[in-house]
Amino acid sequence: MSEQTVTPMMAQYLSIREANPGALLFYRMGDFYEMFFDDAVAAAAALDIALTKRGMHLGEEIPMCGVPVHAAEGYLLTLIRKGFRVAIAEQLEDPAEAKKRGSKSVVKRDVVRLVTPGTLTEESLLEARRHNFLAAWAEVRDEGALAWVDISTGDFRVMPCPLTRLGPELARLSPREVLVSDTKEADCAEIVSDLRASMTPLARSSFDSQGAEKRLCDLFAVGSLEAFGTFTRAEVSAMGAIVDYLDLTQRGKLPLLRRPVREDAGRLMQIDAATRRNLELTQALSGGREGSLLTTIDRTVTAGGGRLLERRISAPSRDLDQIHARHASISFLLEQGRFAQDLRADLRRCPDMDRALSRLAMDRGGPRDMAAIRNGLGQALTLAERLENSEAPALLRDAASALVGHDDLVALLDAALVAEPPLLARDGGFIAPGYDDELDQTRQLRDEGRSVVARMQAQYSDEAGIPSLKIKHNNVLGYFIEVTATHADKMLAPPLNESFIHRQTTANQVRFTTVALSELETRILNAWNHALEIEKRLYDSLKGAILSHSGPIGEASRALAEIDLATAFADLAAGEDWVEPMVDNSRAFAIEGGRHPVVEASLKRAGEPFIANDCGLTSGETPAIWLLTGPNMAGKSTFLRQNAIIALLAQAGSFVPARRAHIGLVSQLFSRVGAADDLARGRSTFMVEMVETAAILNQADDRALVILDEIGRGTATYDGLSIAWAVMEHLHGVNRCRALFATHYHEMTALSAKLHGVENATVTVKEWEGEVIFLHEVRKGAADRSYGVQVARLAGLPDSVVARARVVLNALEQGEREGGAKKQMMIDDLPLFSAAAPPPAPAKGPSPVEEQLRALHPDEMTPREAMDALYALRTLLTD
Repeated sequence: MSEQTVTPMMAQYLSIREANPGALLFYRMGDFYEMFFDDAVAAAAALDIALTKRGMHLGEEIPMCGVPVHAAEGYLLTLIRKGFRVAIAEQLEDPAEAKKRGSKSVVKRDVVRLVTPGTLTEESLLEARRHNFLAAWAEVRDEGALAWVDISTGDFRVMPCPLTRLGPELARLSPREVLVSDTKEADCAEIVSDLRASMTPLARSSFDSQGAEKRLCDLFAVGSLEAFGTFTRAEVSAMGAIVDYLDLTQRGKLPLLRRPVREDAGRLMQIDAATRRNLELTQALSGGREGSLLTTIDRTVTAGGGRLLERRISAPSRDLDQIHARHASISFLLEQGRFAQDLRADLRRCPDMDRALSRLAMDRGGPRDMAAIRNGLGQALTLAERLENSEAPALLRDAASALVGHDDLVALLDAALVAEPPLLARDGGFIAPGYDDELDQTRQLRDEGRSVVARMQAQYSDEAGIPSLKIKHNNVLGYFIEVTATHADKMLAPPLNESFIHRQTTANQVRFTTVALSELETRILNAWNHALEIEKRLYDSLKGAILSHSGPIGEASRALAEIDLATAFADLAAGEDWVEPMVDNSRAFAIEGGRHPVVEASLKRAGEPFIANDCGLTSGETPAIWLLTGPNMAGKSTFLRQNAIIALLAQAGSFVPARRAHIGLVSQLFSRVGAADDLARGRSTFMVEMVETAAILNQADDRALVILDEIGRGTATYDGLSIAWAVMEHLHGVNRCRALFATHYHEMTALSAKLHGVENATVTVKEWEGEVIFLHEVRKGAADRSYGVQVARLAGLPDSVVARARVVLNALEQGEREGGAKKQMMIDDLPLFSAAAPPPAPAKGPSPVEEQLRALHPDEMTPREAMDALYALRTLLTD
């Protein structure tokens, strides 16, 4: 390409590129997606692939890279995870069609789809057990709303959401992409970036509520949105922006969206982003899912059930009837253990119908997705029959009613599809024999052609007198007759050359054809292509039949997920000895033998027991607060977290890890546990702590449950103590909520005598020969010391440092008793460290008792010998 000339192909590329700013352009060229210019440079670096050059443009070489079409999904996933958007430009016609317009004509290409984090549908790009939400936030006349959709399942929801609630709600949903008006970009940037989501600003026209309402009515083919409920202008605006964006990115092929559902925030437990992070609900503090509450308790066996579990854990209910119905289902399944196991066995054979249906609706599916619908509905019928013949509670019976009524569709798909269809429709072979007469006849002609070719080969071999003669096929020559070069002269001489027409000579073979073979090839080729055309037509017909039942199929998918989650919770309760909590409208919070499910699972793997503890925050209508003291490493943070998690699990509809639990509805769950700075915003650990604490004090109502750990530890002692003291008083006097407050400021224990409803509790330890033994037991009362020096020794500080710390601690404690001036004098009088570390204490040898114990072999002793040995040991101990 010269500097002055732009080839037709490059002109087409530049035109498409200009029409799709802000996205990498995957430009289809045969079996590759090619990228040029800056796109190639960025993609090569992100994908770690070779960057090459092709031609010249404006005096400079054109950077170029490419990825194979068959492996494009893996590269797409990498680019999306690194924050790129990708425009897919496909060839819209066969190259042969382009040549008809002239030898230099360019194949028509255009963008058929814009791939963004929130618009993925491919199975390989999604996590089966996680939603992939696309969210949009809108504000109309100071009224905010949040809408979100998972186009891989069609789930479409909206709720009122002022800007102050945007962070907590996005933390609940964990969307991959958030749409905002370009006029609100600055207001939302920090909130969205905190969640590591991609933010996409759109023009104000996308959020226009009047245009949004028309888009929604057109999409759902209704005259008014009142058919789905009453929505505010802000809610309509947010939903309309999502539909507009999907129309843009999917190039008119809108996904199959379910009718929008309006969520009521007042029916859900409110949990802010910091609390979700601190409690590690769906993601561990390390960043992965391993070690989170969700991973620990997930016993669902279907992808839909796994997604439903995450929704329940992320948004526990405040609807008592709903909570009781879920608990009743678990109780029934626990009583009917064998029945529950049979249900789980059936559920394991249920494919992900939601995502299969979505791919079919967007023309990204194939015969296997149809088979998934067939198999899923077939299993649904089996589950419905089991439940109908049982005495299941209302929730399971309602789910069972959604699993029936699909007989005609299942029968159609059973008759039409083979047992194991191929992935792609273009591969053919997915329509079962006997379903379509025309297809069967065409296949017979195609398949019989093979036997005809075999007979023709035998005939030609006899005629030529060449036993090694073969009839073969390739994509260049089609069918041809092949003999070795040693028989070339015979084939090229009369009389054989009159019927065998020479086509090609290679180093070792000579190839021929005949008129009869050419005619047979035409018939076989036509039959093959005709069979594919028939299958494609039947595929479209079956897809239409499935999509016409999309509503009932979606209801069946949701019912299967509900049953799966109920059986999973029952399996969890039976396996881990969890109990049904009493949840009511009181302000009670009484836990007996409570446990932390994640810590308990970790200890169980190590073969160690978890020490269960009680917690009682019930005091009528007055505030109920436990002030928890005790050393580090004793288990204060675990105790705080486990009680918050027990409340969350109970309202999520699960049984709980305890011997008994009585929980009055919790409206809000707040946690200020752990320490971390925020260097990106210039916030110290203490500043982060104060921001989170301020959010709790400003928002918690009298039905909230608050857990606070070590408030004020990041600053000077008296500053920290005064802040912790004031926070405690505010929780008691203003918020009037239930709370667990852990602290090392022992001075605060005096508050229990001043504030009604405040009780002291401590995590007990035992000292033995200068060492601390953690008992992990929570009891009423206050700790007398923090044992910080002993914990430092356990952490591995050098003995000299530990010894020095003990000396300083004793001096400080004595000075504190004798007054501030005396304390400073005693510190000044302390000797400095010696240059050399003190010699280690001599190691103790084994005691006589230990030596005699080591010599005993219990398996070889009689009861009498064991008794004698015990008396002998007692004598040694007394001596």
